[in-house]
Amino acid sequence: MNEDITRMAQEAGLPLAWVSAKGVIQWAQLERFAALVAAAERERIKAANAPVIENINKHLDEMRAAIRARGNT
Repeated sequence: MNEDITRMAQEAGLPLAWVSAKGVIQWAQLERFAALVAAAERERIKAANAPVIENINKHLDEMRAAIRARGNT
């Protein structure tokens, strides 16, 4: 993922040598920020698809119940 972050930072025009007032390279903070953005996007996608996932799970439960019922007859 570091290569992806580096590439995206370059595409965004960010300097590769971020230095704070204390002279500490801020690359770790950029990587953490990227991880937080990715996690937020995963949660957004999951939330947006929750109704579809719920319907699929309901359908699967109905199918399992039908299969169990057939096995008992």
